[in-house]
Amino acid sequence: MKFISFEKDENLLFGVIENDFIYDLHAINSNIAESMLEFIQGGNEQLDLAHKAIQENEPSMNVNDVKLLSPLTNPPSIRDAYAFRQHVATARRNRGLEMIPEFDEIPIFYFTNHNAVFGPGNFPVLSRHLGKLDFELECAAVIGKGGRDISASQADEYIFGFMIMNDFSARVMQMQEMKLNLGPAKGKDFGSSFGPWLVTKDELESCRKPSSDGDRYDLKMKAFVNDIQVSEDSLSNMTWTFAQIIERVSYGVDIFPGDIIGSGTCGTGCFLELNGSKITDNQWLQAGDDVSLDIEGLGRLTNKIILDEKV
Repeated sequence: MKFISFEKDENLLFGVIENDFIYDLHAINSNIAESMLEFIQGGNEQLDLAHKAIQENEPSMNVNDVKLLSPLTNPPSIRDAYAFRQHVATARRNRGLEMIPEFDEIPIFYFTNHNAVFGPGNFPVLSRHLGKLDFELECAAVIGKGGRDISASQADEYIFGFMIMNDFSARVMQMQEMKLNLGPAKGKDFGSSFGPWLVTKDELESCRKPSSDGDRYDLKMKAFVNDIQVSEDSLSNMTWTFAQIIERVSYGVDIFPGDIIGSGTCGTGCFLELNGSKITDNQWLQAGDDVSLDIEGLGRLTNKIILDEKV
């Protein structure tokens, strides 16, 4: 199923989308949760109710009549990993640095701001964010059930589904603060966007590639700025799988339903890498730009950069 959260008549709702038509699940059955997070927390019982609601009812609205939000508007946490070797190696080489050997030892991640979550549409920034403002083409996994000390061999069972993630980055701010060997912080915490859908794993079964390290998914990833393609990779090129990342994340701590874990930037998936490789010529996002991220099976996430001149 493809889940969405949306706003209609000033009400925040969630449902399932099929061919641009929306099933308002709670309106169909009041036993179904009122939000995406509560739905995920409800586990298989909620999924069974949703399947039945769709089978026995008709959709009640068109996607063009609502405002799409991030599929998960209030995640308990957001972690972002560093899983694609090409991105890491190329970005370091472009700065005159050797590939860091520790990349092959552990899947690394950081926490970003789970209260600065955006969906499709306008993405507001302040003037300092426009100092080398960058997109990052990523896939995000959403945790479906809680756990702790989860092995990679079992970790795929803990994933509810996947969605596109744009980890917007203000590179001038980011590079300044990371000289102090801490962060990223202010260079990232002003917002990330997700969407347009949260897609359950069964929808992607034909693209799943099982391995001893956990499942990989052969999904094409592309990025466009003002309708011009600038990036392309495959989700199957993750060096570290989501299963391995979850094993690392859950060591000694609990993870919770609704937690978001980003893949990190794919190969060619940001201007930092593209500019350094001379694929683009010192190009960065500007106010008014449209940036669209495509991942096969997960849809297209489009944001327009808007300068918030009131602050």
